[in-house]
Amino acid sequence: MLRRTLPALCLALLLCVPAGRAYAARAASVAHGASVTRAASAAPDTAQDGEVAAVDQASRRVLVLRGVEELTGYQGVDRPPVVWSWAADRASDLGDLDPEQSWTDPDEAKGRTLEGRHYLLTTASGGLVAVVDTATGASRWAADLGGDVNPHSIELLPDGNVAVAASAGGWVRLYAASQGSRATAHATFRLSGAHGVHWDERSGLLWVLGDGELTGLRVGGDPDAPALTAVRSAPLPDQGGHDLAPVLGSPGRFWVSTLNGLWQYDPAADGFTAVHLADPADPARSADPAEERDVKSIGDEPGTGRLLTVVPDHSPACDWCTSVIRLHRPERTWKLTGTQLYKARWWGGW
Repeated sequence: MLRRTLPALCLALLLCVPAGRAYAARAASVAHGASVTRAASAAPDTAQDGEVAAVDQASRRVLVLRGVEELTGYQGVDRPPVVWSWAADRASDLGDLDPEQSWTDPDEAKGRTLEGRHYLLTTASGGLVAVVDTATGASRWAADLGGDVNPHSIELLPDGNVAVAASAGGWVRLYAASQGSRATAHATFRLSGAHGVHWDERSGLLWVLGDGELTGLRVGGDPDAPALTAVRSAPLPDQGGHDLAPVLGSPGRFWVSTLNGLWQYDPAADGFTAVHLADPADPARSADPAEERDVKSIGDEPGTGRLLTVVPDHSPACDWCTSVIRLHRPERTWKLTGTQLYKARWWGGW
C-alpha cells in the first residue's frame, strides 16, 4: 500500500459504562492521537463479550468498539462507540521506532492473553509491529521492520516470542521477543505474499498463509534462538490468501480468505470447504456474493457463532478500506462515518 495523506478524524466523546465492567475505567475521553485511553486506577484489562477491535487508517488508531447491541444505536461521528483506543504516534516508549513513518497504514489488530495479561497485537504497512499491554499502553515488544516489507499480521506464542508475516518481504519471521522489548534475533521462513499467521495450541504448529498455500510450521530451537520447519502444507483453492483466523466454534479449524472467496480449512481432513455468508436459518435472505470476495478479515464470535467481516469499498479515498463493518447470521451492517477501516475482529484473548 502506498502512503497516503489521510484526513484527520476527530473523535471526542464522554462514555458512561455500567460499573463492574473491566473497560469502565477507560471511559475517559477517547481523543484523536492519544496513545491509550484509560484511567490510571484501572485493573488489568480483559475483553468483554461482543466487543470489536478495528484498525482505522484515517485516525491511525486501533479502536475497540462497544458490543453489538450498543453498536446498533450508533448514529454518527459525534458519538462513536469507542471504549478504548491505541495509537503508536504518541506512545512515549516507541519514539525510537519513528512511529510518524513506521505507523503508516496500520493493518492488523488481535487480542491475546499471556500470563494473565491481555495484549493488543498490531502491525502497520509502514513497518511497525508491536505487542501492547492493554492495561498500561506500554509495549511488551516492538520493532520497525521497514515499510518496504509491508508487515501484515502478527502472533504471540506461549513462550513470549512473536511471529510476523510480511507480504512484500515474502517471509514469516519468529522473533525472540521473550528476550527483551527490542529483541531482533529471529528465524525466517520464506513465503510468497505472506499475509496471515496464527499459533494453534491443538496442533502445536504456527500456521502461516501466503499467496497460494497454507503451511504449518514446527517451532524449534530455544526461546533466544528459535527455528522454523515446515511440516505440512496445503495449496489454496484460490489465489491471493489474505486472512487466517481460528474457527472458534470448531476448534482446530481455520478461516481463510482469498481473492475470490471464503473458506474453512480442516487440518484433520486436509481440505478446504467453501463458506457462504448467507444465514442457513434464513435462506430467503441471501448475502451479496461480492461480500465474499477480497475479504480483509473474518471471524466468528465466541458463543454465538456470528460472523464478522470487513470488505473494502474500493473508493478513491482508500482503495483497500471501508467505513462499514458487516455482521452475518443474522445480517447487519455498522457504518462508522469518517473511518477508513482495514480489518475488524472480535476482541478476545484466545
